Amino acid sequence: MDKFDDLLAANKEFVGTFTSENLTGTAVKGLAIVTCMDSRIDPLSIVGMSAGDAKILRNAGARVTEDVLRTLVLATHLLGVNRVLVMPHTDCRMASTDEAGIHAAIEKKSGVDTRSLDFQTTSDQRGALIKDITKIESYPLLAHEVKVMGAIYDVKSGTLTPIN
Repeated sequence: MDKFDDLLAANKEFVGTFTSENLTGTAVKGLAIVTCMDSRIDPLSIVGMSAGDAKILRNAGARVTEDVLRTLVLATHLLGVNRVLVMPHTDCRMASTDEAGIHAAIEKKSGVDTRSLDFQTTSDQRGALIKDITKIESYPLLAHEVKVMGAIYDVKSGTLTPIN
């Protein structure tokens, strides 16, 4: 537990100022954001929202995977989501090399063979974003009124550039 003492201490401080006890599980602003796990991204702040306003789905590269689609089905039918923002970012490791490069980097650093995994790297981030938007728009199990937008977040300027 020693490696987590800092987290537990920070949580004690957080509890002292906690004000979200009345939030529900719905997305108050009707938004779901699909974005990267990159720690430079604060999705709610980027779009001027706060806790409870949106659902946040994160993975490496902000890709629309089967799990993202599964989660969006729940969000659009049961949790108040009626619009989806797919938001990859500049300077993303998943857009800076290919699958072989990622596998080689992991094996070199950790000695682990990850070739059984598909990391969904892309050399065409804009093209991958358009493909992912289409994947959501054409997914038959989502609520029909869902609107989708894609935008690339610039980690150096904070700018969100719409793509579709």
